[in-house]
Formats: sequence, C-alpha cells, structure tokens
Amino acid sequence: MSAIQALITDPAYHDYLSILKGARNGFVYGVKVRFPHALIMAILFGRGDWTTRLKTIFKATKQHALNLAKFVSLYKTLLVLQKKVNGGKQRSSDTFIAGLIGGYVVFGERNAVNEQIVLYVCSRVVASLLSRAKTTYGKSAPAPGRPLPPDARQFSIFAAVVWGAVMWLFQERGETVQPGMFNSMTYLYRDSNHWHDLRTLFWHNK
Repeated sequence: MSAIQALITDPAYHDYLSILKGARNGFVYGVKVRFPHALIMAILFGRGDWTTRLKTIFKATKQHALNLAKFVSLYKTLLVLQKKVNGGKQRSSDTFIAGLIGGYVVFGERNAVNEQIVLYVCSRVVASLLSRAKTTYGKSAPAPGRPLPPDARQFSIFAAVVWGAVMWLFQERGETVQPGMFNSMTYLYRDSNHWHDLRTLFWHNK
C-alpha cells in the first residue's frame, strides 16, 4: 500500500493520473446530471410502457456519462501532449485546441444527448460575452478567481432578446427548435389552449 501511495502522490505521475481522475469525475457528473433529467422527461413526456421508458433513461444516462468521461480524458491527454511538445510549458491556445479536437471526436455525432449538451455549452459561451458585474451576487467584493455574474442591465436585454427569439422560432420556424425544447414549449403554450372538461382543464393535459 505504501508503494501505491507513493506512486499516486508522486508529482511525476500527476498529469497522467489526472486523466484517470478526470474520466472518473466526468462519468459520475454525467450520471448525476442526466439521470434525474431523463427520469423527469420520461414521467412528463415519455411514451410507451415503463420498461421502454426505463431503457430510454438508462441509454441517455449511459451516453451522457460516457461522453463526458471520454471528453475529459481526451482533453486532458491532449493538454499533456501539447505541454510536452512545448517543452513543459502550457500555452493559452492549448486549451482551445484540446477542446476543439475533443468536441469534434466526442460530441461531433448528432444525437439527442449530444445536441442538448452542445446547445447548453453554446449558451454559456454566448452569455460569457456579456460584461461582468463588479461584485458577486450579494457580496461586496468577488473572491479571487471566482466567476462574476453578468452586468444586470446587459443581462436584462440578453434575456429579452433570447425569449423573444425562441418564442418567434417556436411559432414561425418550429422545425428549427431543439426537440426537447419543442416538446416542452408545446406542453406549455399549445396544449394549454385545449381542454374538453374540468378533468382535462386542471388534472390531465389531454
């Protein structure tokens, strides 16, 4: 055990072991994020019997978890390789190159899970273009190295444009809306226009 402890704490192996730990954390995070989401979606919008729905939940959770594990391990591996090629120094562009290759290899295949993940990440990238507030939420000064919330005024405009755009797309160009969002919006904005008795007005959607 002492030999294993010495190996895993040896700085010489840190970069390589971080790849394994990254894969582990990617898998665990993927399960934590996808399982409850897939479960709720199966309850609200699932079709077929519960055996079919459980298979769908398992498939989506497995794919999300494995893809995150693959991406993290590939990303970290590419960083290590670039660092070695550059004489042990990491350049600012290394993260972009590693993310670019990892994103293409792991998330480049178009399927429902990958599309949701890519759109989620895209929204965060776009939102990062907003100016940052001078303080964190409810605090007088930001902690070093911690994210700052967007400028409140710019965020208000951003929110208005986003919601105006998505509602227009849903109504006028519904075929371009991501399927999961389209189903949710149909439930909220179209199904609520139809009922035929008290039961379907308040208790059941249809």
